[in-house]
Amino acid sequence: MAIEQMKMPQLGESVTEGTISKWLVSPGDHVNKYDPIAEVMTDKVNAEVPSSFTGTITKLSAEEGETLQVGEVFCEIEVEGSAPQSVKEETAPKKSEAPEADQTKENQSQKKRYSPAVLRLADEHGIDLAAVQGTGAGGRITRKDLLQLIENGGVKENTAPVNERALQPEPVQSSKAKTAPSISSMPGDVVLPVTPIRQAIAANMLRSKHEIPHAWTMMEVDVTNLVTRRNQLKDQFKAKEGFNLTFFAFFVKAVAQALKEFPEMNSMWAGDKIVQKKAINVSIAVATEDALFVPVIKDADEKTIKGIAKEIHELASKVRQGTLKQSDMEGGTFTVNNTGSFGSVQSMGIINYPQAAILQVESIVKRPMIVNGMIGARDMVNLCLSLDHRVLDGLVCGRFLQRIKQILEGIDEQTSVY
Repeated sequence: MAIEQMKMPQLGESVTEGTISKWLVSPGDHVNKYDPIAEVMTDKVNAEVPSSFTGTITKLSAEEGETLQVGEVFCEIEVEGSAPQSVKEETAPKKSEAPEADQTKENQSQKKRYSPAVLRLADEHGIDLAAVQGTGAGGRITRKDLLQLIENGGVKENTAPVNERALQPEPVQSSKAKTAPSISSMPGDVVLPVTPIRQAIAANMLRSKHEIPHAWTMMEVDVTNLVTRRNQLKDQFKAKEGFNLTFFAFFVKAVAQALKEFPEMNSMWAGDKIVQKKAINVSIAVATEDALFVPVIKDADEKTIKGIAKEIHELASKVRQGTLKQSDMEGGTFTVNNTGSFGSVQSMGIINYPQAAILQVESIVKRPMIVNGMIGARDMVNLCLSLDHRVLDGLVCGRFLQRIKQILEGIDEQTSVY
């Protein structure tokens, strides 16, 4: 028998951490290779992590709700049919004449690696992490350690020295108000726990707002002809294709076409350089009752309006049925959000990190407008663009929106959706 370690996998592009939302096994359980052992939530996807080995679970190194960095050990498995661990140790080359010193050094480094869940609790309750004795692997402080400390009333003022804080994870993961408000609940109040998916969304939104200097602009578009054309086609289209021809599909197609003509909009900030993405993969926001998912329409510029409408239908169905896969969430280069679906007429979206912009398509409303010197009722929509001012400026964004406006206002009775 040998003990093998399972480490937090990278569940998606740019994912650096994952939260254990639910353990599917317990110590002592026998698992086969590829059996699911845990549900892990990231800011991009909720996925089951399969076992890499056949054997018996000996240790779970993280609590449910605890966030681990990619590559951190989260469980150990006693593997069948392998050489005994003691034999492996005997045949392994000696690394040092002072193992105790090495072990102490490793334990100290483990103690100073705090997960975002631990940092949040410490900030909220003013806990000095340097004074906490951890019970995790190598003396690591776990969320359970802090909850127990809070219950016992052993909270101390956070006075960790500057050099101690420098060893914590990057500020993006721990950034928040220095003194979180202490909110007491009153009779009749409903106190809701923060779910792992809500924590992941909050962390990603916070990262986007802290790292990206947001700017905002809006353009008004007359979509009267688009509304007429879509209403002409919708019943015949539904009968033939089996899904709805939505207004949103027209907007996504127009955005994809404009992105091809303005590749600067399809970019990402990479510190010392800007990466202009070749593929035009449009992320679309799909909400459920308690969460927001952002699946991706790959190569949207190469698809027809009908093809985009089909993908919107399929991806939205997967989200609501809970069958969305990791691959459905990867590779997005620009986000379009259909805020108009719930009546919004003006909004400022938070950019979907690490993209450079997000477009909010607002509600189509009838308004009196002057056309050819005459006042008439027209179908109008606001397109609201949030942009990363490190990557984009007002000039290119204005031209980009003007091009989308031109495409949408150019739709007529001859426009094909195929």
